[in-house]
Amino acid sequence: MESVDRRTNGEAVYVPTGGDRFGQDRRVFGALPVTVKVSSQDTGGALLVVEQNNSQKGGPPRHIHHDQDEWFYAVHGEYVVEIGGEIYPLHPGDSVLAPRGVPHTWAHIGEETGRLLIAFQPAGTMESFFSAAAPASATGSAEVAELFAAHGMRLTGPPLKIY
Repeated sequence: MESVDRRTNGEAVYVPTGGDRFGQDRRVFGALPVTVKVSSQDTGGALLVVEQNNSQKGGPPRHIHHDQDEWFYAVHGEYVVEIGGEIYPLHPGDSVLAPRGVPHTWAHIGEETGRLLIAFQPAGTMESFFSAAAPASATGSAEVAELFAAHGMRLTGPPLKIY
């Protein structure tokens, strides 16, 4: 008997360069473009993969995921990722894993546009977080802290300022 994955009806899911799995244009906090490459819907909640294309320097505030491990892979440009107080420089081809429960953040620091793949395992509610955060413009307000909390995260500090 052949096994068919019912999450995608046994069909491949193709997302072109620069594209989003559902054709959406998300700019988290009004500035950080996020495109979904592998949806939590495609994996039964086991995995979410997003791509960030960063033309501006900076990144999100420090935070903790209570239920997700978060993996970062630099495709293009220069980034730094802080995990548990340690700084990891990322250049194309470098990756680092932020275990759940450990405070972390990242920042695009390069002069050219950067591309960063980020995977969440399990996906949890991260996909809905990115959609809900798209209209937000501040990263330190009580509203943003509530948004993080509603999606299984806790803010632990400001964004990195080392660029």
